[in-house]
Amino acid sequence: MAILAAFAVPHPPLIIPAVGRGRERGIQSTIDAYDEVGRRVAALAPDTIVVSTPHSVMYRDYNHISPGAGASGSFAEFGAPQARYEAAYDTQFASALAAACDAEGLSAGTRGERDPSLDHATMIPMHFIQKYYPDYKLVRIGLSGLSPAAHYRLGALVQRVASVLGRRVVYVASGDLSHKLSKDGPYGFAPEGPQFDERIEKAFETGDFLPLLTMDRGFADRAAECGLRSFQIMAGALDGTDVRPELLSHEGPFGVGYAVAAFTPIGNEGTDPRRRFLEAYESCHRREMEARREGEDPYVRLARATVEAFVESGARTARPTDLPKEMTSRRAGCFVSLKENGELRGCIGTIRPVRDCLADEIASNAVSACSSDPRFPPVRPEELPELVYDVDVLGDPEAIESTDQLDVRRYGVVVSTPDGRRGVLLPDLDGVDTVQEQVSIAARKGGIDLDHDEWSLERFEVARHA
Repeated sequence: MAILAAFAVPHPPLIIPAVGRGRERGIQSTIDAYDEVGRRVAALAPDTIVVSTPHSVMYRDYNHISPGAGASGSFAEFGAPQARYEAAYDTQFASALAAACDAEGLSAGTRGERDPSLDHATMIPMHFIQKYYPDYKLVRIGLSGLSPAAHYRLGALVQRVASVLGRRVVYVASGDLSHKLSKDGPYGFAPEGPQFDERIEKAFETGDFLPLLTMDRGFADRAAECGLRSFQIMAGALDGTDVRPELLSHEGPFGVGYAVAAFTPIGNEGTDPRRRFLEAYESCHRREMEARREGEDPYVRLARATVEAFVESGARTARPTDLPKEMTSRRAGCFVSLKENGELRGCIGTIRPVRDCLADEIASNAVSACSSDPRFPPVRPEELPELVYDVDVLGDPEAIESTDQLDVRRYGVVVSTPDGRRGVLLPDLDGVDTVQEQVSIAARKGGIDLDHDEWSLERFEVARHA
């Protein structure tokens, strides 16, 4: 058995006594469960511990595996520089995993390290494990904006590499649940917060990992979680393996969900077809994408057809002849947004119309969104089946006197300066919950310093087609 056990754990900095200074007693159930994890790891005596973390190097399209002989870090950013940790890396395992990813065409490896320091989401599980078992080597894996399937496949390769190298491995998935469980918490409340925690609790209690893969990315973003993709890699590390699941604790007294769960393999590793969740996920995902495409209205169908033709052939297609009259007779500004795996992949728009009609506005902005958004490389043909489209048709912007006249769900905002700089943000975006956030993001997009520049506001409403 290469994967001896897997654990899902949280990473609240205050759980470290030097940081918490007594406040850690408010999450005693989590501390007790973490100590149980440490004792179980010691009893298993693994050669290597593989940790996936949301707070290591993170890229949109690449899972980073920490290179080198080892790393160190501290809790200085949390006011406790004396709380320091060091880890020796399993360099052979990391290199073999990177090579396996390359051979499988999976976008993951040891390139692109920006900061070698250990992050707090890695050091916290180390803190509890080292209390009971200091004699191990570490492999650290970061998350990415890639699909649930990519994260699961990465975990399956962890299992394969452990088997090939003959390593006795414990997998640790570091990740908090929702950060929006309480109005009194540091991140506020969203109804998706407790709903997210309930779904994760059920998955951990039952060992059914399919919901970890099929959960809607927008729903997870609104819950403000940070552990889902870490749990997806863990699920892959247990691919085809029957497990005994245990939810050791769950609490959220500070408005953030902390869960500790254990998964003990039973039976032969990788031989249980009922536990191959990747195939089930891909079937669900395929049906979802087909249903989405079939349900698209003419606005979205035009955006999709335009992007697909342009990416595949470089051609700008002629305007279709069967469009509704409102699209060919009306002029309006619009934004076309592309998403891939729930992450923004491109967004370009016009506040006021510059084309002869709305249909031409959509087509022009669709081409720009897939090819000219400076934040992203041009869309590649192989990405087209996974793209999801939004078309936002804008009403006329109106000047307003203050942010009191904004509503983050109803109105988009334009922040402008007398010298022509301008930043725009659409309404009702996942992860943008307050007017202050909305205005701040729009200002940053326009290169506007709200504290020092002279600026004014406009608001607009949109009709969203998705």
